[in-house]
Amino acid sequence: MVLRGLLSSLGVYGIYHRWLRYQIRSGKNPDHIGVILDGNRRWATAHDLNPWEGHYYGAEKVKDFLKWCLDLNIKTVTLYLFSTENFQRSKKEVDEIMKVGQSYLDWVRDDETMQKYRVRIKVLGRISMLPENIQQAIKEIEDMTKDYDNYYLNLAIAYGGRAEIVDAAKQITKMAIDKKINPDDIDEALFEKYLYTSHLPHQDPDIIIRTSGESRLSGFLLWQSAYSEFCFMDVYWPGFRQIDLERAIRTYQRRERRYGI
Repeated sequence: MVLRGLLSSLGVYGIYHRWLRYQIRSGKNPDHIGVILDGNRRWATAHDLNPWEGHYYGAEKVKDFLKWCLDLNIKTVTLYLFSTENFQRSKKEVDEIMKVGQSYLDWVRDDETMQKYRVRIKVLGRISMLPENIQQAIKEIEDMTKDYDNYYLNLAIAYGGRAEIVDAAKQITKMAIDKKINPDDIDEALFEKYLYTSHLPHQDPDIIIRTSGESRLSGFLLWQSAYSEFCFMDVYWPGFRQIDLERAIRTYQRRERRYGI
């Protein structure tokens, strides 16, 4: 931390930021970035805070991150905020996370930048598992932005990749039983129409970033990530910096995507 502060005071990060921008400027930016926001609790513990307080700082970092993405003209961002498994945490922590969620949704609703850039906001997950006040806030935001199509912000809350696939399979099965579709017509393209991400023009993330040094998906966008690039970064989410995003984009640009060919 002392070294980081010293480097910052010397302006090294500013120079590095400009250098990274120069490097990625001529390359192709990802259309869709997915992020697993990991390490909020460990960051809080490292800063002598209660573990759940890290989620407040993590939410503030999300605000910065979205503005960085807009500045880079990233069209779609999907953030993994709260999984179905996270409900198994202590009641105190879950309650605090829900308070953070309510505050963040209020910010998204009122933020002028979201309106200016016409960002469509969608929550991905089993929304019925969430408190009623959160469900109402989600409905208001989704209704308010439903006609926007310049940018897309997806918030994975009460989300699980397996749950998403099961929910899609249930819908398709019901339609087959009701004879609205022929089972022989079920293919990958049809299946994707029933995923939580079906509203997106570009469902599959080009790159998925996970913070905190962990190297796993934890159920995030299991179907959509089949050909995504992965970037695992050894930094806790509240400590994520603009240069970390730029480094991830540079990593993406340097990889050759073959799609199995």
